Formats: sequence, structure tokens, C-alpha cells
Amino acid sequence: MVTEFVVGGTYTNDQIRFALNVENLGGVRPSVDASSKLRHLAIMTAAQEYEKSTSDNPYHDRIENDILIYTAQGRTGNQDIAGRNKRVLEQYSKPVPFYCFSNEGKQMYKFLGLLELLRHHQEDQIDAKRELRRVWVFEFRIHNEITVVPLDHALELAATFFSTSRKAGFEEEREIVPLEKAAAVIEDSTGYEAEELRVRLMQIDPYRFEHLVKDVIELHGFKDVSVTSASQDGGIDVNAYVADSSYFFSKTHVQFQVKRWRHSVGSVEINHFRGALNTTAKGVFITTGYFTKAAVREAEHPAKPCISLIDGYLFSKIVREVSLDLNDYK
Repeated sequence: MVTEFVVGGTYTNDQIRFALNVENLGGVRPSVDASSKLRHLAIMTAAQEYEKSTSDNPYHDRIENDILIYTAQGRTGNQDIAGRNKRVLEQYSKPVPFYCFSNEGKQMYKFLGLLELLRHHQEDQIDAKRELRRVWVFEFRIHNEITVVPLDHALELAATFFSTSRKAGFEEEREIVPLEKAAAVIEDSTGYEAEELRVRLMQIDPYRFEHLVKDVIELHGFKDVSVTSASQDGGIDVNAYVADSSYFFSKTHVQFQVKRWRHSVGSVEINHFRGALNTTAKGVFITTGYFTKAAVREAEHPAKPCISLIDGYLFSKIVREVSLDLNDYK
């Protein structure tokens, strides 16, 4: 019988099933006691398989900077927070251990570490039938720094990272603030076309995506636009200057951070970006994902230089306005 899980170690489906007393099928596998109280939960994902390639399905579970983006259970139709999906939310209020395993094939799974639920939110997705549906997306931090997890001590290990993360402002980091509604990206649209465009943006290679942003900036009248070398960007991906034709802001230096992310941008990323800015530069943060309420508040802090924010749908709208051919960025 398995008594501990080691990060990077591989385990059979049966080993996981019997060690954690969970079912042998499903992506979300809760273990409950006699009174239906949640003891722990296993999250089974194929994220590792799609970590470097999203060309076939950008909605596959993905790992970005130790953040697991995980779509709730339910492959067709609109999703509800009910059943096993609802069990996931219990970690907001108590440090229930969540074990994360990546499917390696042939009933073998790699242990990725304990998970911490950061936030959950709804988004539009296009399903296999090319129909728009509303789903729930969970964002977890993978705590792989805890390399060995004895089952008897998992609860106290989970409690250690909860004690450091559940600080003032935590609830604002959980809340997503859409900067543009999908239906507003294209006039008289249901939102399908906007999501289809956002999907295509998420499928572009991250470095090519920076060049797409460069071209969009140039088409909006900026001059001397350049993409920073990937090895020397220091948090700045694109530099640009306001054209002379803009009488009030001509020659203003503008620096951009560009993230082709699915997970949300929080206040920490905004702070780091502000710290990387040239002292005379204006900052703009662009993502294909979303911003948290805390990120928006930090960007608009009255005592600090303001950072302009552009999320996935707003950027989709901007791309559509300049009529770029995304096939040029494959």
C-alpha cells in the first residue's frame, strides 16, 4: 500500500485508488467520510500532455508557471457548480488536501504535487459540435516544492501553504473582472465569433504572439516599435513610442508586457511589471486571459504609476479592428 506520494513519481490507477480511497474513474475524485465530509480529493489531468502544444484544443488543461488551469467536469452543454465540481470549492474555507496527478497513459499517473485552489470563474468555450457553452474553470497553484507528501501528514502540509496565502486581499485575487464582454467584441454578435478569435490567439506561439502585438501597436499609430529579445526582456516584451501626430502625448515611451495565458493575471504580476518599467515609460499589460479584481485595483493605485490593462476579449476586439490575418503568425 502506498503511504506517501513523491513529486515526479509514477503510480498506477489502482495504487491511487486504494491509497486515497477514491473512485477509479473521473477527473475529480473526492474521498468522504461516513458523514459525507470531504477528507481529500484527487485531480486527474492530462495537462502535461498539452503543456507545449495547444493547436488541437486550446481548452485542454494547461500548466503555466506552476498554475494548473482545469475545466470542470461535464463535456457537453453548460456546466453547473454541482456534484464533484462543487466539492472543489470546499478548499476555499478549509485546507483539504488536493492531490494532482497527470495521466501518463496505460493507467499510469505522475504525481505533480498538492494543489491550492486560487480561483474559479465562468467562461465561454466552443465545444466539439462548434457550439458556444458556458463552463467553469478552476485555477490551482501546484505546490511541487513539497516533494514528498506522506498521506498521514497531508492535511498539515496543506495547512502550511494556506496560512501564508490566505492574507488580506485574498478574496480580491479570487474575483475575475472582465474588461470587455464577448458580445461587445463584434457588434450584434452572440459572443461565438469573439471566442473563436480569442481561441485562435491562444493557439499562437508565445513569441510569435509578441510579434502580433507589435504589429497591432504599429497599426494603431505607434512608431519605433520593437520586440525585446526573449532572453533579455526583464519583464518588458515590447517597446514603442507615441507618434508625433498625437500632439498631447507625442514621443511618450510605452512599454508592454504580453502574456498568451489562460490563467488570470493577479496583483503580483502587475507589481512586478511596474517594477520593470523604465522610470519615464507608460505601462500596458496585455493578456489572452483575464485580470483579477486585485490586479485591476493595483493597476489603478492612486499613489503609483497607472498601468493600462487589456484582457483577452478586449484584445480580440482590437485585433479585429485592424483586420490582421492571424495565419501570418503560425
